[in-house]
Amino acid sequence: MTDVLTLLRPRFLSMKNRMASAPRRGRVPVRFFYGAAGLVLWGALFALFYRVLKYFKHVEVFGDLLAFKLLAMSLITFFALLVFSGILTALSKLYLSRDLSLVHSLPVPSVKIFLTRWLESSVDSSWMVVAYSLPLFLSYGVVYKAGVLFYTTLFLNILPFCLIATTLSVLLVLVFAPVLPAGRMRSLSFVLGVLVFLLLLLSFRLMRPERFANPESFATLLLYLKEMGMANDPWLPTTWFFDSLRAALSGAVGKTLFHTALSWSFCGSLVYLTAGVARPLYLKGLSRSQTIFRRRPELPVSRRLRRPGTFQWLPGPVRAFALKEIRTFLRDQTQWPQLFLLAALVVLYLYNFSVLPLERAPVQIVYLQNLFSFLNMGLAAFVLTAVAARFVFPAISIEGGAFWIVQSAPLSARTYLWIKFMIYFIPLLLLSELLVVATNILLRATPFMMTLSVTTMFFLAPGVVSLALCLGALYPDFSSENPAQSVTSVGGLIYMTLCAGFITSVIALEAGPVYTIFMGGMRGVSLSTLQWVWLGGSFSAAVTLCFLAFAVPMRIAVRRLGEKSDR
Repeated sequence: MTDVLTLLRPRFLSMKNRMASAPRRGRVPVRFFYGAAGLVLWGALFALFYRVLKYFKHVEVFGDLLAFKLLAMSLITFFALLVFSGILTALSKLYLSRDLSLVHSLPVPSVKIFLTRWLESSVDSSWMVVAYSLPLFLSYGVVYKAGVLFYTTLFLNILPFCLIATTLSVLLVLVFAPVLPAGRMRSLSFVLGVLVFLLLLLSFRLMRPERFANPESFATLLLYLKEMGMANDPWLPTTWFFDSLRAALSGAVGKTLFHTALSWSFCGSLVYLTAGVARPLYLKGLSRSQTIFRRRPELPVSRRLRRPGTFQWLPGPVRAFALKEIRTFLRDQTQWPQLFLLAALVVLYLYNFSVLPLERAPVQIVYLQNLFSFLNMGLAAFVLTAVAARFVFPAISIEGGAFWIVQSAPLSARTYLWIKFMIYFIPLLLLSELLVVATNILLRATPFMMTLSVTTMFFLAPGVVSLALCLGALYPDFSSENPAQSVTSVGGLIYMTLCAGFITSVIALEAGPVYTIFMGGMRGVSLSTLQWVWLGGSFSAAVTLCFLAFAVPMRIAVRRLGEKSDR
């Protein structure tokens, strides 16, 4: 254990030195901003879960069943996210870190080095999932007026829950690493992660949630209640965590202790098994990761980009950097599984709207069509935010150690950022417009809602991309083996928080005017002059907010990169 703590000591010292080396000037305001942003996000998540649970609590007969089903589904989602992030982090920590040759030259057994890296990967891949899950758990405690037993159970179970997920990820990486080189292993890890998400989406799709919009389904209420009350698979770690929390809420101490002990015993056994597997396989995988594999043939698109006439209308340095950006994206094999996942998400996204039985709902169909169309704008914007977080936010960090070439190139920081912006803005704008247009066609929305959706996404997309570039420039990570993981950093958290506030504000500014226009049209009532002034002011405020979200972050990013170049 002493050796493990010694190996972990540089990490603690690095964190301490990073905090100590921060400039004194402005440290307090920055930390205050971080704390305020975190509290606002936590508060918003807690308020959302609290309101949902309070609503379920007041639903007669099966309100509690719905609440506990939500808890079970949330735990499965958290577990899948932990496995996915654990695969990526374990691969980076165990096989791709630059200091591995130095660490393995120390007089320390390889299994202890493995345990150290396993602990680091567990922490790095779990902290954000735990942070986002706490508001959910706390809302259950408040709504159900839980006592000390619930919070103690939560504390005792969340640790083995995370360790089981991350240890399973490490075990998968250990098994495949001796077979494939690290470059191919990285691609395989993304494929495994994609499969995890696809299985999660498929399980959600098989539940057929659109049935709840059909009042005829309530004829089978007893069967529905029976299905809702069915226990989860007893072999899943999520079930043990769920049963522990449910028993703690009901005050059953014996059941709580039993399921908690089950989680800890399985966690300990899994860690022991993984350590045993690591003894013969870890060094083999590490040696294999240093091998060079034959490079794949260049893609036809990449060869086409090499033609002399490509982007000939651009100035020389601008053309060179634009081609470099596109080629870098095409050469990265880890991008393709994620693009397949994105395509699957789009198909599933559109399919969910196509199967909604709106014509059988007990509400006027025109109202529902346009209501879903309006809500879909916010949903599509959040999908856009998630895609930008993965591809746009790390766009600066992906330069890595070669960022000095960017700084020394005959290219201003403004031009460099505009190249990045345009390369990512155009496809993301097309994606967002595809989502809203296809969804509105499926919903048979009115021409007004179609025009509003297309226009709103056109103004939202630049702000989302600009915020991603700005935060990526403010919080770059040029030393990371996997720049895509930078989205889980503090900068990524701030980006997601700002985008959530930006999108919510725009949708809120449009909600009142849209409702007024729609209901006036349905009732055949003309709007007053005061209402038209209010409508114009609200839409103008939304457009102004979109412009500020686009222009201000770009100016900040240009100034930040300019300061880096000067230094």
